[in-house]
Amino acid sequence: MDNAQELIHRLNHSGKKLSKSHRRIAECIVTHYDKVVFMTASKLGEYVGVSESTVVRFASALGYSGYPQLQKALQELLRHRLTASQRFEMASDMDHAQVLNKVLKADIQNIRSTLDEIDVSAFEAAIDRMIQARNIYVMGLRASAPVAEFFVHYLKFIFPNVQVVTSGVSDVFEQLSRIGEGDLLIGIAFPRYTKRSIEAMEFARSQGAALVAITDGPLSPLHSTADICLMAKSDMSSFVDSFVAPLSLINALLIALGQRRRSEVSEYFKKMDSIWTEYDVYLNRPGD
Repeated sequence: MDNAQELIHRLNHSGKKLSKSHRRIAECIVTHYDKVVFMTASKLGEYVGVSESTVVRFASALGYSGYPQLQKALQELLRHRLTASQRFEMASDMDHAQVLNKVLKADIQNIRSTLDEIDVSAFEAAIDRMIQARNIYVMGLRASAPVAEFFVHYLKFIFPNVQVVTSGVSDVFEQLSRIGEGDLLIGIAFPRYTKRSIEAMEFARSQGAALVAITDGPLSPLHSTADICLMAKSDMSSFVDSFVAPLSLINALLIALGQRRRSEVSEYFKKMDSIWTEYDVYLNRPGD
């Protein structure tokens, strides 16, 4: 069961099929899922008043291979609702000696899941929209701001008409005040989503702009707002957002765009290499 919303639906409608003890677990999860998401099977059993093995059998009855898979589905549902302190609590019991190994493996899994689930047709459609756009705006607020800055830094090597939209001296609506038909807004947002990101996307749509979202999945509020949605996994190990997979997706977009505009980009880099050399922008190689 991949959709966390389906999980809650099945829990709500499982009462007649489950035993009395399983019904108690289901009712507890539906009512207190914000607490259950942090509980081990033994803690949940103690909280409900059943054995740990009963909790494990309950997870199996719902089609999961074990309780950790059920808990992961709940975490998927809650990711966009969790506060910073709750996210920190999710990893508070992680063995310090295992932090490096677990975090890197989690990022590897994020990339692997993104690759397995990416919609190639949406990827190509996003490239077409960017090629066709009169102006390209890339929006990233709060934790997503560095991702947007990175994207725009390289997009400017490919297009002359790119602007980053982020928190700063001016409000996002001022930065988007000239957006209109023929323009494209690329919104980047991951849990916890900011209200302003959604409002900015809706404003851009009202002005006739096309919308592309780079976000974490179909539960994201950007998913229903955008014309095209590119999804990258950002499962976090703690309060730190994981942007490894989103950045990898952005790298793929940049390389694909560079291939589509090969001659223009080649000419631009020849010009920039001359400028960088003249003004000693980069360190010379040893022996130069």
